[in-house]
Amino acid sequence: MTLQEIAQSINIECDNTKEISGLSTLLDSTQTEVTFLENKKYLNDLKKTKAAAVLINEEFANEVPEDTIALICDEPYLNLAKLSKLFAPEVIEIEGEKPVIGGFTKVMPNVYIGKGSSIGSDCTIMSGAYIGDNVKIGNNTVIHPNVVVYRDCNIGSDCIIHAGTVIGSDGFGFANTKDGKYIKIYQNGNVEIGDDVEIGANCAIDRAVFKSTEIANGVRIDNLVHIGHNCKLGMGCILTGQVGLSGSTILNHYVIMGGQSATAGHLEIAPFTTIAARGGVTKSITEAKKSWAGFPLIEHRRWLKLQSKIAKLLK
Repeated sequence: MTLQEIAQSINIECDNTKEISGLSTLLDSTQTEVTFLENKKYLNDLKKTKAAAVLINEEFANEVPEDTIALICDEPYLNLAKLSKLFAPEVIEIEGEKPVIGGFTKVMPNVYIGKGSSIGSDCTIMSGAYIGDNVKIGNNTVIHPNVVVYRDCNIGSDCIIHAGTVIGSDGFGFANTKDGKYIKIYQNGNVEIGDDVEIGANCAIDRAVFKSTEIANGVRIDNLVHIGHNCKLGMGCILTGQVGLSGSTILNHYVIMGGQSATAGHLEIAPFTTIAARGGVTKSITEAKKSWAGFPLIEHRRWLKLQSKIAKLLK
């Protein structure tokens, strides 16, 4: 679509006919993408953007770089939600190349493999699995029954995905109108899973709004884990049962999270951090190789002392 057509769809005047390929964040945008600024804390990112255009409030319009067009509007985030639908791919491709399946790969009955997908050699795809369009799976990977891999997602080699897990489902993203109506933000990214990753049963790994939700090599994920959109898990992370990661959480390498622990969104956890069971992470953790517990989160040793004092009060 041209920038003029995009602007007209949300009732903004613009006569620029540059071709636009999609939407992205301020820092990740290319010269053929549109981005947005809703919160002034990202003004520094605005100054660095290479986007063709930015949805922005009038009060910040003078901060837009010279080579970027300001699409001035009252509600940039809401307009982004409306535009996201324009770039959403088809749910299912009717036409396209037949899937490619490598040698010695076993595909059991009642498996669907979409257009343009490829599966490496020596894989096992069990009954009830759904592999969407344009999915790539490496060599020697096992997909257990009733696993769903949405379109455009990639899984590496030597992986094990257990029954009932969903990879690439939509992230939880909505914008509010002034009267309270929810407008869906279409999740137009994907999920990228590295090599030697094991994912337990009935997990949900959401696709990104833009770009990718990333699971690095060697990650181990237990049953019933939810990973929100645009999260990034570094090499060797371990997430145990019922862990929940809110959107855009970054776990650096070898982070361990105990059962039912969780994070707020848009934060980062330092390498070799351990979060004890039911720990609630609400702020970024910058110091590596430390253990934390409780909610609000405190260092694990202090949490143990606190529990001891509370126990004595009850005697």
